[in-house]
Amino acid sequence: MSELTTMKCEACRADAPRVSDDELPVLMRQIPDWTPVVRDGILQLERQYKFKNFKAAWAFHSKVAEMAEEEGHHPALLLEWGKLTVTWWSHSIKGLHKNDFICAAKTDALMAE
Repeated sequence: MSELTTMKCEACRADAPRVSDDELPVLMRQIPDWTPVVRDGILQLERQYKFKNFKAAWAFHSKVAEMAEEEGHHPALLLEWGKLTVTWWSHSIKGLHKNDFICAAKTDALMAE
């Protein structure tokens, strides 16, 4: 389990620093199942979780949504039959902040429960 799961998100303002090019590979090693993607020019973290049916995907969706609300940091969640795609990025800085890695690690921990 990543040390990121023990951290708490901090308030992220428009002037907060993005994850640097040097920090990115170090943080990615802690969440190896996630993929950095660029969408509309914004670097994001994305992972797809697979389930046996819609109901199981929906239940995990609810767990992720509850954790996101507790952290005060909210992902894009795409719920489909048998899968949930979770995408984290920090809207205020239009890129990745350490909060995104914390929440990605916590999402993985929820799946491991």
